[in-house]
Amino acid sequence: VALRDLLLGVRPVFWVTDQWPLVACIVVSLLTFWAVRHMTRLWRLILWLDALGMAMFAVAGTQKAATIGADPVVCVLMGVMTACFGGLLRDVLSGDKPIIFHKEIYASAATSGAVLWMALGFAPDIDHGLRSSLAFACAFGIRGCAIHWGWNLPHYRPEARDEDD
Repeated sequence: VALRDLLLGVRPVFWVTDQWPLVACIVVSLLTFWAVRHMTRLWRLILWLDALGMAMFAVAGTQKAATIGADPVVCVLMGVMTACFGGLLRDVLSGDKPIIFHKEIYASAATSGAVLWMALGFAPDIDHGLRSSLAFACAFGIRGCAIHWGWNLPHYRPEARDEDD
């Protein structure tokens, strides 16, 4: 969120003027660090909660960029970045391969929600709440289907090359 705001030129970043979100993140991080060893049984639940957060942040990031008048492509990019960057940072700091570098349908789901939010802006009869709800449902639905049915993106494997080439 802070990276998105910095890229959009929003100053100061929200947690500089209101430290409560920062304190909450630190407390939750410390609790999670302690509790993670007890949560392995709950991995599927964690995936579903992460899907909820991803969908929410995809819509919120897109809205934030649109609110300050960013170009639609930038709005979608900010939505996807807002949805994915926290998880990427979490995975890197914990020494795991980031989920967006797996075959998981994750950033694609966030992109779908962000694009839908922008596209619904051209429909004059759709109010803001419905627009956001539909975009959230799109992102969460795609990610949820991927979790439930094990959908993955295709994996690119280069063709084997002959050594004589």
